[in-house]
Amino acid sequence: MNANKGQAADQAQAAGIVRIVRNRMAVDHLRAVIVRVTIDGKEIVTEAMGESMTGVPATKDMHFRNGAVAISYVATLLLQLVDENRVSLDDKLATWLPEIPNADRVTLGQLAQMTSGYRDYVIGNDTFDKVLLENPFRQFAVQDLLSYADLHKLLYEPGTSWNYAHTNYILLGLALEKITDKTIPVLMQERIFTPLALRNTLDPGGTPRVAAPVLHAFSSERRQSLGIAPGTRFYEESTYWNPSWTITRGAVQYTNIHDMATSAEAIGTGRLLSPETHRLQIAPKLRGFGTPIKDCATCATLSNFYTYGIGIVLSGPWLLQNPLFSGQAGVMAYLPSKKIAIAVAVTFDEEAFDPSGEYGNSADDIFRAIGAYLAPDEAPPVRPQANAG
Repeated sequence: MNANKGQAADQAQAAGIVRIVRNRMAVDHLRAVIVRVTIDGKEIVTEAMGESMTGVPATKDMHFRNGAVAISYVATLLLQLVDENRVSLDDKLATWLPEIPNADRVTLGQLAQMTSGYRDYVIGNDTFDKVLLENPFRQFAVQDLLSYADLHKLLYEPGTSWNYAHTNYILLGLALEKITDKTIPVLMQERIFTPLALRNTLDPGGTPRVAAPVLHAFSSERRQSLGIAPGTRFYEESTYWNPSWTITRGAVQYTNIHDMATSAEAIGTGRLLSPETHRLQIAPKLRGFGTPIKDCATCATLSNFYTYGIGIVLSGPWLLQNPLFSGQAGVMAYLPSKKIAIAVAVTFDEEAFDPSGEYGNSADDIFRAIGAYLAPDEAPPVRPQANAG
């Protein structure tokens, strides 16, 4: 009888999650959603809704890009080396990359926590944005990317403020390769994918390939860069846009919803780390830290809604990553107290893009709604609203 009641409760939870997703699909104009939720490792629901392409349903085994999820893997690699006493978070970058400007002032820990002061080469960089959107299939080399970051000019004294910068994880990846004398793909396979049995997560070797079956993505984000008027329809396939610009070489990956949920649980519990370094990774010590800086689009004061750990985002009691790029979005999230893991991947209908081609992370909206449903007493914080006027 108890087993039957438990099964009925699980089915009711699954049905509630599906209702939430279907509602968000309508509100946010989503083309497809793939979602997986587990509690203490037990599946509550794994579902795919909508279409990958016209007439082609999305399926639970489809692959998609994981973006910033790989940042958590790279940070975990660093912390594993700390556990092995091979490095310290206080070690200067110059120990391994002396040729990098300001490397004698910046530590590995500051790179990992985004407090180095290096500028982001992506967000708020109109020059890079123009180059990227004019040819989204371009293959970028690491040195190409770093040339847009202006490494000679720090935004602030390292360790005194915070700004999101892809630059940090480009440099951290290069340092990890020097420290270990191994490439990032080898480190990922040995230290992340194999221990976690992530069989559907891979860096495709410096190409924009995604293994079949593929969740196709579509976007209107190049509208302004191509000079297309707001009243003119514009919506193009973006599945195979080259993501070489996103993170360090060897960590540009695709995945599936099962591997993403497994990763949420593994990073959230510190499965691959000692208790000490896991506590460091998820410590909310930067909450309230950081100052907005003029002409820095990514400088901010960290809040309860968004605080950076070491390669992981803290949002209230939840731990997460929430990638958004090239017409797709995702979330992996974990609530330690209740052992809830949530993984979401979404693509967008044409109506999801505003007249200028902008769009938001609807996967994050779905995660927050599911989190509030499953753990109302520890609901993810609601996104702050911009001040009127």
